[in-house]
Amino acid sequence: MQKMLTYQWLTTAVILTSIYQTSVQAGTSLVEDTGAWFQAVGEGSLKAVDPSLEKARLWVEGQSRFDQGMDHWYQGMVRAAAGYAITDRLTVWAGYTYLPTDNLVYAKELHGQLVNGQAIGQQDLWPAIRYVLPTELGTFTFRTMWESNFGLGSQVRERPRQMIKFMHPLEFEPRLSLIAWDEAFYRINTTNWGGNSGFDQNRAFAGFGWSFNSNIRTELGYMNQYLDGANHNTHTVHNLGMASVFVNF
Repeated sequence: MQKMLTYQWLTTAVILTSIYQTSVQAGTSLVEDTGAWFQAVGEGSLKAVDPSLEKARLWVEGQSRFDQGMDHWYQGMVRAAAGYAITDRLTVWAGYTYLPTDNLVYAKELHGQLVNGQAIGQQDLWPAIRYVLPTELGTFTFRTMWESNFGLGSQVRERPRQMIKFMHPLEFEPRLSLIAWDEAFYRINTTNWGGNSGFDQNRAFAGFGWSFNSNIRTELGYMNQYLDGANHNTHTVHNLGMASVFVNF
């Protein structure tokens, strides 16, 4: 287990180093935007179906994403996965994600205003592993996911992603927690639709969580999404409000 945690930390260090190297390249441009993401996640055991399936897990998730100062819905996300709890802390997953995305185009007839184009939809198949580490400071969660992205071109893009999350309950109100997490994405290969290989994006979140009970928890805060362009010469920063609800069953 110690080797696995060391590998996860090293993976994150390599990706963050790539972020820095990309950000200092000459001749790059940066675009900023604001918006919000809304997320609902359900996860639980299948023991209600059959007691022998106690270690079998189900993960379902949906997201709705807005940009341009909340004026425009640009992407949704639907995710489903089956998992197996090897221990109380370690779970392995296999899943599928669909991301319908609004393909915006400029129309000369409307003087450059954004017009909704034909929707496109990326699809992902992925395995994942998650390890939960309780400490005296709080709970650390490590999640490694390897996506095979397809549906937007003839080639499949391989994109691993690494998340580290920290949750610290406050002493004066244990139901209230400080939440922080970071997730980095890396393109393994170059594709004709998904850009050149190298750093892809980073998401960093800071906020608060509130546990209504052992089965329902919410999180609310700020997320910074840093996106690298297809050719690594343009960069986009989304300053996002993020609201999430997590349901255990």
